[in-house]
Amino acid sequence: MHPEPIFKIFGQGVYLYGVCMAVGIVACFGFLLFAMWKQKFNETSADAVIFIGIFGTGFGIFSAMLFQAFYDFIADPDAGFHLGGMTFIGGLIGGVVSFVGVWNLYMYVVRPRTKIKWLSAEMNAGLTDALPFIPIGITIAHALGRFGCFWAGCCYGKPTDAWFGLPCAAGYSGNVIPTQLFEMFFLLALCAVMAILYFKFKFNYNFALYAIAYGIWRFIIEYFRNDYRGEFIGTALYPSQIWSIVMVIAGIGYVFVQKYFFAKLMKHPELTATEPKAAEDVKEEKEEA
Repeated sequence: MHPEPIFKIFGQGVYLYGVCMAVGIVACFGFLLFAMWKQKFNETSADAVIFIGIFGTGFGIFSAMLFQAFYDFIADPDAGFHLGGMTFIGGLIGGVVSFVGVWNLYMYVVRPRTKIKWLSAEMNAGLTDALPFIPIGITIAHALGRFGCFWAGCCYGKPTDAWFGLPCAAGYSGNVIPTQLFEMFFLLALCAVMAILYFKFKFNYNFALYAIAYGIWRFIIEYFRNDYRGEFIGTALYPSQIWSIVMVIAGIGYVFVQKYFFAKLMKHPELTATEPKAAEDVKEEKEEA
């Protein structure tokens, strides 16, 4: 644990948490660029995906701070409502909502009216082709962010005398369950599974897999965490557990959206559920016509 600044820039402290988060974001976009290059995305579509992704990341950071302020207010209303820390689920929800919002704004407002070449690019195919591998990039950033939590001493687990206990809770000198590291390892494993499924088996449902798997994990791990953030109004559940349930439901719903809507928009036939027709079959169809 290293909650103190590692150095200062213009009098402002730079923390390991911030460094881990920054490295995670860069790694996420680096992976997206690699995946789009490997899948032969054209330059205009790739630029637009990155542009919308950057916007979604910025809004997601603000949303993460907003959700954390809401959690803090639930835990201690007397302290007032103020922006401070961040929570990943809030960032994920804000990032996805803003990404989808900007995508629709682009498709139905900007693109039909612009004369700028890269803004007029066909995006439906580009974005729907990117959806299967975007969660892999998100998970990379998520895992590194959790590593940052470990150094910051936040998101820690309950006190324990077990062999795996570590002194990683800010303000507590004893050993606790290193839930930050457990979650980091879980996310790295999930990332590896999604990468194998996508690049080897052309699996198109990684968004659903990520939402369902992480939703279940987060619901369970909340019982082992010790950084109290209040209970959701009218329930005995923590706020993050409510959002975990929402993630699982959204993941199940995404399966049907991908199968009956997005699959029809995908431009790369090798990424769709159906196999592309052989050249001989296409030739026969032309001759019959």
